[in-house]
Amino acid sequence: MLAQAANAAEGAAQHGEAAFYTDPTFWVFVSFVIFVAVAGKTIFRVATIALDDRAETIRKQLDEAEQLRREAKEMLAGYQRKQREATEEAEQIVARAKAEAERIRARAEEDLESTVERREQQAKDRIAQAETKALAEVQAMATDVAMTAAKALIVKNLKATGANKLVEEAISELGDNLH
Repeated sequence: MLAQAANAAEGAAQHGEAAFYTDPTFWVFVSFVIFVAVAGKTIFRVATIALDDRAETIRKQLDEAEQLRREAKEMLAGYQRKQREATEEAEQIVARAKAEAERIRARAEEDLESTVERREQQAKDRIAQAETKALAEVQAMATDVAMTAAKALIVKNLKATGANKLVEEAISELGDNLH
């Protein structure tokens, strides 16, 4: 390739043209190409490292985001479970409260029935006592009336002093025995 370049230079010199490598523009171009190649390689290496670092950072952020998403999902599941448990517990509390209220109502009803029965029995007992007392009073009055009537008849029919005394004793004993 150098030989061809030399031949080309000689041919150009014979035609009155200068060789291309003697032109400063050529050497600026060659320098620029070498600079771009060296700088490009370095820049490419630095850019590759920077992009790799950036990719690693993004990968870490994605992993962290995935971990956070899993944790959030677990927390959500935990909170949903706790909410279900709280709802179930609230339902159980309401059911127990209803059962307790029903038990209290039934007991109050039983207590009311027993109180009514007891008061009814007390009223019957008082009525029976009042009947017994009234009957005793009626019997006492009837006895007193009968004794008074008997006494009046005996006194009217018996005129003798001894008979009166005997009748009075019998009547007084009769009154004591009846009461």
